[in-house]
Amino acid sequence: MLGDDSSHAARNTPSESAARYAEVVVDLPLTEPLTYRVGEVDGDAAAGACCVVQVGRREVIGVCVGLREAAPLAEERIRPIKRWLGEIGSLDAHWLAFTRFAAEYYQHAWGQVAVASLPPLLRSPPGPRWASSLKRLRADGGRSASTAQAAVAAPELNAEQRAAVDAVSAQRGFAPTLLHGVTGSGKTEVYLTAIERLLAGEPQAQALLLVPEIGLTPQLQARLRDRFPLQPIVCLHSGLPAAERSAAWLAAHEGRARIVLGTRLAVFASLPRLRLLVVDEEHDASYKAGDGVRYSARDLAVKRAQMLGAPVLLGSATPALESWAQARQGRYRLLRLPQRATEAAQPQVEMVDLRQHKPVNGLAGPLRAALEQTIACGEQALVFINRRGYAPVVGCGACGWLSTCPQCAVFAAYHKTDGALHCHHCGWRRPVPRCCPTCGNQDLDAVGHGTQRLEETLRAALPAARILRIDRDSTRRRGAAGAALAAVHAGATDVLVGTQMIAKGHDFQRVSLVGIVNADAQLVSHDFRAPERLFATILQVAGRAGRSGLPSRVLVQTRYPEHPLFAALRRFDYDGFARSQLAERQAAGLPPFVPQALLTAQAKSLEAALGFLGHARSLGRRLDGQATLYDPVPMPLARLAGVFRAQMLVEAPQRSLLQGFLRQWLGQLREAGPPPGQRVRWQIEVDPQEI
Repeated sequence: MLGDDSSHAARNTPSESAARYAEVVVDLPLTEPLTYRVGEVDGDAAAGACCVVQVGRREVIGVCVGLREAAPLAEERIRPIKRWLGEIGSLDAHWLAFTRFAAEYYQHAWGQVAVASLPPLLRSPPGPRWASSLKRLRADGGRSASTAQAAVAAPELNAEQRAAVDAVSAQRGFAPTLLHGVTGSGKTEVYLTAIERLLAGEPQAQALLLVPEIGLTPQLQARLRDRFPLQPIVCLHSGLPAAERSAAWLAAHEGRARIVLGTRLAVFASLPRLRLLVVDEEHDASYKAGDGVRYSARDLAVKRAQMLGAPVLLGSATPALESWAQARQGRYRLLRLPQRATEAAQPQVEMVDLRQHKPVNGLAGPLRAALEQTIACGEQALVFINRRGYAPVVGCGACGWLSTCPQCAVFAAYHKTDGALHCHHCGWRRPVPRCCPTCGNQDLDAVGHGTQRLEETLRAALPAARILRIDRDSTRRRGAAGAALAAVHAGATDVLVGTQMIAKGHDFQRVSLVGIVNADAQLVSHDFRAPERLFATILQVAGRAGRSGLPSRVLVQTRYPEHPLFAALRRFDYDGFARSQLAERQAAGLPPFVPQALLTAQAKSLEAALGFLGHARSLGRRLDGQATLYDPVPMPLARLAGVFRAQMLVEAPQRSLLQGFLRQWLGQLREAGPPPGQRVRWQIEVDPQEI
């Protein structure tokens, strides 16, 4: 769990009628709120109220976090509030305390969390049509209830599901619960039934359901609307148009939306009557933000539940080892769903030894034969490869030239659909050269496999099959992913090939075969979390097979079939795998047993980035404390979009010690800045997931 303190209160305020000054946070890296005059005749001043203020020469949105009678600086230096946005009700004290905690834990300014989490409507000063805009958005948010007249009947729960729902529903205070259910065990039905009981018992209560990816929201939103046809349900994620997202946020903020479904940003939604939090696929790395304030939505959901005194339910077939360790230590209650809800058997997992079965265009003989047999039986197959594009690199066999991104220290992937080289990191794109830029050889080769090449291979190997590819490239248009998945569910597809987008959360009823290509890449990764992620990915993909009771198989192509990870996968033995991994991490002094932070630096040269980190390490070593600062090193992707990047790992024996050190150290670092003559951008990440 994040932090040791139980709560942060909003700043003390006098009576609003006596207040003359407002403390306001804005989306800037400021260590303290700014002070403004409230105004003499404005009755909208309140802690939690949104307002328009002037910072320098700009007008920006701010949130009032406190009111005061006395000025902290000379009166002539204090500007007035430009406008109070009284049309939007004030954000409550819990929301203020929660965003303040998140900012302090992740070592950012309060406004960088609070203001940045607001919807597009409230992140820029209002224009002349602001009143009319709110009216339209409130009307849009009110249309979120289904037009159906009756709820779809809920399936009957089995004994384990009933026990899980009873345990969650009986809880009247903070209780973090980890629901470990095998794929297909009906975890979603546990979530829905728990929400159903909550809404039936508390007429004004709200529930928050988090999912890791935008692609999982359409089918779950449809299921929620079928189950709760008379309840307002809204969805919150970054892929929504600005108006739709603002309307959904407003419905949640005003308590009109009873159920909020969203991705990680929804953890910051204003929900004044929040009584239950659910985090589906809680292990998923997508819950960790990759830029800006690098928060973990899963961890913050647990903290928010603690501050509210509400239950929080974390569900997964492959729980994060951090969560599993909490359950082993008794901090989380562990509930299990050990069987599939339909009583269908788990698929049979088999290793295809690539040392014996040499693949042809990425497809080994046993997998090809299994695909032919599956299609002949009128069933569906899923082929997974976690790499999009046609091939990861284009090369010249004559001189050894390889296609690289000129801005990043990575290969540029070949996309055959547009005949171009793409960098999947910075977006650089160029047509494939007609000949080798180094030696002029016109016989260039595509090396390796991505989803496009695998699709081409499957079409050649299975000419009569209906093959569909689902990845980020094939689903760029809005609604494309939903339409593709609908085709699978309708039986209009024989073989589905794709990436992580098809790996979890989908209930494919006719899939009886799963093939996994290129599983070995993560086995040789430098990242200590790679085995955990590989195990979770394969087990999640395998869980798409046999959900309706069809006898099913999972074929994993590998050159290391004897690896202990694959042995655990054959037995679906998450417990044994987790026990082994946690023992290794404890012996090595790695998370979750040792808290970490990562300081990263970006500059025009690697020397400058490393030099800044060396300077930061010198400052840190002068401080009293038990933190360990390791040597600065280049990041695994040392150059990105023309910028060089380096990192330095920081550890401490306890989380409270690490937090105390970071507050003192980063304060000095901000004050000192980079060494003279160096232009360096730097950022801190607490609990880093990529090192």
